Amino acid sequence: MSHEALMGDWAEGTARRPSLPLARVVSGMAGIDPTGWKAARPPESEGWAYLAACETAPPAAMELAAVSVGNRDGLAAGAPLFALKYRLDTPLQGGPLATFCDRLARRAPGLLEWRMLGVGSAFTDACPVALNPRLGGTGRQEAILSLIAAVEAEAARRGAALVVFKDLAPRELDLLGPHLAATRYFAVESLPVAVLDLADTGDLDSYLARLSPATRKDLRRKLKQAGRVEVEWRTSLAGLEGEVRALYEATRTRSQVRYGDFEELPDGYFEAVSRALGTDAVFACYRVEGQLAAFNLLFVEPDRVIDKFLGMAYPLGPAHDLYALSWLENVRFCQRIGRRYLQTGQTAYASKLRFGSALEPRTHLVKHRNQLLHAAVRLAAPLLSFPRWDPDLRRLDLRQRDKDGAR
Repeated sequence: MSHEALMGDWAEGTARRPSLPLARVVSGMAGIDPTGWKAARPPESEGWAYLAACETAPPAAMELAAVSVGNRDGLAAGAPLFALKYRLDTPLQGGPLATFCDRLARRAPGLLEWRMLGVGSAFTDACPVALNPRLGGTGRQEAILSLIAAVEAEAARRGAALVVFKDLAPRELDLLGPHLAATRYFAVESLPVAVLDLADTGDLDSYLARLSPATRKDLRRKLKQAGRVEVEWRTSLAGLEGEVRALYEATRTRSQVRYGDFEELPDGYFEAVSRALGTDAVFACYRVEGQLAAFNLLFVEPDRVIDKFLGMAYPLGPAHDLYALSWLENVRFCQRIGRRYLQTGQTAYASKLRFGSALEPRTHLVKHRNQLLHAAVRLAAPLLSFPRWDPDLRRLDLRQRDKDGAR
């Protein structure tokens, strides 16, 4: 990948429209007051400390920064930023169109690869935009418009063709969507997250009772055969850093989906996040006859546990059904510490739905700085939808269409 878009330093500059609050693009989360940030966001594991930890050694293809909007009371709004060169065919997952795009990219590398400025984080499944809760309607609108203006000014300075507010969850979409739509942003469907509601399940049996008979029987069988698997819960990775990173890379390599630079983690990610989050970052380590066969990184929030990453040794992990066993251990963990929801990431939807999860949408809001190309990309938005090409979601959609057609 060419990195010329990432050369140089971020401008520690300002951007404002007349009457709007002052906005500044700063070099990272250190340029945003952590106290003001925490006051402007709901309690979350992927907050200021997490985002700052991700900035210590970012992947080579990305440069990280942040935007801060201030008023007389301190932080009015803020968000992390990232810059990279984005392949327009990133959503495609195999098939004739993906093959054609690969050939086209080899012959004309710049045709499908556009400079992009992202609002949010490449390392979260939601867009962490902070808005001071004390702002009234007018103050909130001014803060959002000032943030948008600063982001677009930075995109122009960087020569970024695309500006993307990445992975807006429903709450952020409600807050930001009308203002972004008014400034010509359009929606591209992102991959959903999966959320399992464990309300009124005090133990594993009551959870299993909710599942289909076939799924319940399958999971019980795997539990009975798990005698050789040992589980260790820990909040420190001391002594396991290299093994954990190797398991993550092994799992990423074998994944049936590819999302390019968005799969890259910062150097020392697991150790840095563990230090930053303390006891809110928990590792479940699975051993078979003493060998580390899998790990799970979990984030603990007031109402949920987020299953952030699973890494597994092959073929050892699948031979001992560690995906299913780790799922059940996570359910037990939620029940043990009194968390209602188990949230999992943007892959392997078929199993997660079979295990009782529901899907929660995520949305990208996108703008091209060239008006003609903006119109073209907007027309192509259905083709750029990530769920359209995800293998699991595609199969599920086809099955639903078949059911609807049979009615």
